[in-house]
Amino acid sequence: MQHQDNEAGHDGPDAVTQRRGRVWPLSIAPMMDRTDRHYRYVMRHITRRTLLYTEMVTTGAILHGDRGKLLSFDPLEKPLALQLGGDDPDQLASCARLAEAWGYDEVNLNVGCPSDRVQNGRFGACMMARPAHVAACVAAMRAATPLPVTVKHRIGIDHLDRYEDLAHFVDTVAKAHCDRFAVHARIALLNGLSPKENRTIPPLRSADVYRLKADFPALTIEINGGITTLDQTLRHLDEVDGVMIGRAAYDNPYLFATADALFDANMSCAPTRREVLNGILPYLEQCDAQGLPASRTLRHLLGLFAHQPVAKAWKRYLSRHIRPAVQTAAVIREAMAQIPRAILDARPACAVAYLHDTTPEAITG
Repeated sequence: MQHQDNEAGHDGPDAVTQRRGRVWPLSIAPMMDRTDRHYRYVMRHITRRTLLYTEMVTTGAILHGDRGKLLSFDPLEKPLALQLGGDDPDQLASCARLAEAWGYDEVNLNVGCPSDRVQNGRFGACMMARPAHVAACVAAMRAATPLPVTVKHRIGIDHLDRYEDLAHFVDTVAKAHCDRFAVHARIALLNGLSPKENRTIPPLRSADVYRLKADFPALTIEINGGITTLDQTLRHLDEVDGVMIGRAAYDNPYLFATADALFDANMSCAPTRREVLNGILPYLEQCDAQGLPASRTLRHLLGLFAHQPVAKAWKRYLSRHIRPAVQTAAVIREAMAQIPRAILDARPACAVAYLHDTTPEAITG
């Protein structure tokens, strides 16, 4: 495969001129068992501009497994980043080339997952103890593809939890011209806490991420962790380049109904929940025709009415019908018929647009 040569001048000091891709004010975090292709298809009927991620896919799975199953996606899901798990530069480079071949918009390296399984593979958050090796991985991927190469990581791990350790990590990886640092504003405790506990028990240290942007103004810094509203997003954007939302994007997907106003000053309205559901019905019918188990799709819709009076009834109805042989499109139509029109057709007002770059090139990537 022929690749555009973007590596010229790689040793230059200007990180901005070396940066590939655009600055994304908002993204949805890669989440295992959450951000699969069905979830992403649903989200594209709520927000068209937010950067989406795959679940983490290991290099071994891609190089030796079913690539069609692992890498295929609907073009509607773009812009879309592939998150990789691995620590071998050559394997990561091969996967980066495949990401380009399959049409992804970005390749991201997972340096934040604290699970035991991931640690046993010597990748994820434990790689923060080897910043020079992470830099080598980034350099290998960047040499393999013209796609933006980014890193998602924590502010520290165990005994490498000072701001100085974080700054050293970022400074080292930046020398490989990492295009964006997505920073979860918590440390990861690799001994004694589960992945779930690591998302809540270590305290948020957003100030460290803000300081990182102040100390490295030429780098693209994105903050992640504990962000649950677009109002919080706007406040963070006063300090950093981008915001990544995780669990709240899954538990309350309609949170993103007005998110595109962050990208497009001319956006006039957000989709109603009825429009979202009507938009995905043909997709659900296609999944039904393929014999896909209902749980694969319906589970991603459980939170669509979060914080509404009908939220529990909606979840209860869908949960009762998550059975292998059920026709999901019919279930959704039946469930919609039980929702008051005032809720189903409510259209939230869009906030004032907040753009880092309002040029058409920046908006479309």
